Amino acid sequence: MKRVAIRTEGEGDVQDLTPAVAEAVRASGVHEGVCVVSAVGSTCAVTTLEYEPGLVEDLGAALERVAPKNARYAHHERWGDYNGHSHIRAALLGPSVVLAIDGGRPVLGTWQQVVFVEFDTRPREREVAIQVVGGPAGPQRSKRNA
Repeated sequence: MKRVAIRTEGEGDVQDLTPAVAEAVRASGVHEGVCVVSAVGSTCAVTTLEYEPGLVEDLGAALERVAPKNARYAHHERWGDYNGHSHIRAALLGPSVVLAIDGGRPVLGTWQQVVFVEFDTRPREREVAIQVVGGPAGPQRSKRNA
């Protein structure tokens, strides 16, 4: 397993993990299999999207409509840390993605990147775990691509 350290700027920070994921797959030597990319923490998430400023802004706006920052959260009232919306947003997006591996590379669309999304209200030191499982190309795969 590869662990990637991330330093975030706090709420709304989105970082492209695609190069780190591709490198983890390459370094594993796996040609056919799956790669799990997982955020470690309850106020952050991993997903795929087209990593460009407009869509990053749209994602934040959509999540504000679904889980508004200034709504009432029992978590706020219990702990006083005012990040209940952060936990909800992370739960909605999810902590991980699973990618197929084909030919020693993660299978992603032309405009699809793997991204880390920070929802906590302050800058954080984070970790992402990348687990690659699989093996070399099988005989059927080799014949199909010959």
